[in-house]
Order: sequence, then C-alpha cells, then structure tokens
Amino acid sequence: MQPNVYARDCGSRQVLDRIGDRWSVLVVLILAEGTKRYGELAQRIEGISQKMLTQTLRGLERDGLVTRTVHASVPPRVDYALTDLGRSLLDLVAGLESWATNHLAEVEAARSRYDAR
Repeated sequence: MQPNVYARDCGSRQVLDRIGDRWSVLVVLILAEGTKRYGELAQRIEGISQKMLTQTLRGLERDGLVTRTVHASVPPRVDYALTDLGRSLLDLVAGLESWATNHLAEVEAARSRYDAR
C-alpha cells in the first residue's frame, strides 16, 4: 500500500511533522556545515530552548536523520552529524530557506495588507 499523507493513521504524516518543523529545518541547515556539538547548535539557533533543542535532536536521531556520537573524555563530548538520509534533505531545506529569505518582503507586505483590513 502506498503511503497517503492525507490519511489520519499514515506514518508519512509523522515524517512531514519532523522535517517540516522549524527547529528541525534549522538544525539540518546548521549540520549541513559539518559535525557540531550541542552548545554550538544552541548558540546558533536563537530562541530555541534547551528542552526543544534536545527534543528536536532526539527526534531527528530517532528518524535516522542525525547521528549522536559520545566521546569518552572528561567532560564527555557529544557530537551531532547528518546521516546519509539527513543529507538527502539538504536540497529541500535549503530551498525552503532560500524561498523564505527571497520572499520575506512580499510576505510581510501581504501580512500588513491583511492586518490593515
């Protein structure tokens, strides 16, 4: 049976939720630059709480998009990197980033017109 994103119980909806989440998109874009530590991600993504970053990374890891590597050192060092599956999202999320930045002025103008009504 072919996945149907419109069906209530289809797992593809969960996948869309994961890859369409704003925090997931930002994490994937940053990890496209290479392996990062938790603190580097937290510093780069303004406004994300520690709880949300942790949840986002766990979800991305669970879905096979990110790997988490713990290094035996004092203090322990944890690195995050995209998997091959995660890297397969790069064109998609880079396209979303590009569209958002290229059309921001138009969206803001539309919002202003709407709010003025």
